[in-house]
Order: sequence, then C-alpha cells, then structure tokens
Amino acid sequence: MRLFIIAFLFLSMQNVTAGSKHNHLANSVSNDTIHFPGEVHFKNVRQLTFGGDNAEAYFSSDGKYLIYQKTNKNEGINCDQIWMGKIPENENETFNPKLVSNAKGRTTCAYVYPDGKHILYASTFLGGEECPPLPDRSKYGNKYIWPIYESFDIFNADIDGKNIVRLTSTVGYDAEATISPKGDKIVFTSMRDSDLDLYTMDLNGKNVKRITRTLGYDGGAWFSRDGKKIIWRASRPKTSEEIEEYKSLLKDGLVAPTHMEVWIANSDGTNAKQITNLEQANWAPNFTPQGKIIFCSNHEYKRGFPFNMYLINEDGTGIEKISRDKGFDAFPMFSQDGKKIVFCSNRNNGGTRDTNIFIADWVE
Repeated sequence: MRLFIIAFLFLSMQNVTAGSKHNHLANSVSNDTIHFPGEVHFKNVRQLTFGGDNAEAYFSSDGKYLIYQKTNKNEGINCDQIWMGKIPENENETFNPKLVSNAKGRTTCAYVYPDGKHILYASTFLGGEECPPLPDRSKYGNKYIWPIYESFDIFNADIDGKNIVRLTSTVGYDAEATISPKGDKIVFTSMRDSDLDLYTMDLNGKNVKRITRTLGYDGGAWFSRDGKKIIWRASRPKTSEEIEEYKSLLKDGLVAPTHMEVWIANSDGTNAKQITNLEQANWAPNFTPQGKIIFCSNHEYKRGFPFNMYLINEDGTGIEKISRDKGFDAFPMFSQDGKKIVFCSNRNNGGTRDTNIFIADWVE
C-alpha cells in the first residue's frame, strides 16, 4: 500500500517540486544528498536503485537479499511488481534485481520465507491482468484516499517466482502480510469480516485467526524478533462524523489514512496499547534490534510533508528523529544481525518524484 502514501506526499509537494525532471542544477541540495547532517544512526549509506518508485524493501533472513516492489513506467512497469536481488557486498558491485512476481495486476507487501526458498506477496492478478484503476478523488471532495482492492489476495511462490500458491480466498481485501522471525505465523490485513482488521495464519494459509476487532484500519503489522509481539498502524474513528465517513468510504472500497497511530500488542492481539499520540499519519512501524520502535511520520509538519523516520520506546517516551530528507523517508527494516538498516527515500532523486532504496550500517 506504500505508493498511495507516496502519492499523498507528491500531491502535497506539487508546487514544491515543479520543474525540469532532468535539470539537476535547478534542484535544491536536499535532492542530491544520500546522508544528511544529523542522521547519526546511519553510516556508509548506499543507494541501491536509481529511478522509478521502489519501496517496501525487506531483508531475507540471512541478510543477503532484498525483496521489494517497483513501479517504473519508463520500463513499462505501470503498477507495482515484486523484485528481488542480492545486496552488493561493496561499492564496486551493482544491485541487479530480478522480477519474481508474474507481471500481472498490482502487487504489494513482499516478504521472504525464513527457509530462504519461498516468497510471500499480495496481488490482484486473479481479478484481472491489467493494473486496477485508481479512484476518482473528485467524487470524494479531492480527499486523500487509498483503494482497498477486493481482488487482493496473498500468495506464496518459489524464490524465483514460480509455482504460485494462493493462500487466501475469501471475498475482499487480503494483503499487507509479514512473517514471524520464529517462522511459524503470518500476520496480515483483511476485509473478510467487513472491517480492516489483523489476522494471523500458518505459513501455508491454514488456521486463520482474527486478532483485532476495534473499528478502524489495522494494517502494516510486524512481529518482534522473538515473535511474541506485533506492531502496526491503526486509525480509530471516534466521533459520529468520523465513523460515518470511515464506513462510507469502506463501503466503496476506500480508506482515508491521514490520521493513523502506532499500536503494539501480544502476537495474539491481546494487551493492545497505543504507542504514539502525534496526530496526522504515523505508520510503517518496525522493531529495532535493541527493542525500540522505529516508524515514519509527518507529525512535525501540518502541511503533510516531509515524512521522516523516528525512534520511540514501547511506552511512547523518548521520541527521536533519525532521518532528515525534505520529502520522504519510510519503510525501515533491520537485518537479522542488527548491523544494517534498509529504507526508502526521495533523497538524491535529482528533483524528480522517484523513490529509491538505501542501505546503511546502523549506529546505536
């Protein structure tokens, strides 16, 4: 679901980023920087992709590969498909990813199974081989909205993308899946019970269990390293007007994710607690190697951008800004050994709207 957040950022920045796509001299310094002053937790930052929209890049368990989603209309990739590549060991090597989805429909939220032999992702291809249409925002007062395509289902496949197996088959949206480091459970978001809730299932799609039940969008969940907790983003409409709007949009297969907060719970959904109370969009949370929370937010900026990454304790204290791009930093994930962080950013994009993948050594 990441490109819809990025689209929101770009809609906000239309007047800021106007200009020649290829005129690097006309751009501000921030567009030609890969490591900003103040980013003290990053060392040896490297850019792995150059051009298009590349995001949700996640490590394999051994830390040697990245799987991610990519749109690049210049390459004929009109909506997200899943790519995977070996991380270069040094600056003399290049990142040469390969397509591992079937190039049909729209895909999202890929992950590598702990066995290193299979991949997981969501796709709309059973509902049609073409990219599903984006919603007409003018019908909703030009409100920023996400489409929740009911044709999204979750699949696994061999590491090369072959032998695709469907894991979900209920009516409605199934996507945003990640796997526990313990290698026993998948957590995902589904509309199967008429709201956007979190569910868990076995790695083969069996034993599905609903673990959230509060009205609102629950999504983008991750397991802790020991598999005992989950963290996710959630909207919680409260007033009668907010509830009516949420239900009305959901009926049309849409959601307005401009107010989300970070939540944490046991992996079975019990003992759920809200971590952030920052207003605006707080999302893409993950666990750090030291047990803190890293997440993306635009809470410092009432105009809705930039999006930067922050650290926070599980009890909501000790918030620390860790990234400084003037546009978009998000989708952080740490390698299993805790030595590397991968994230996606608008930095060094030459004044375009490209989002690329960056990897860095993590400095605690």
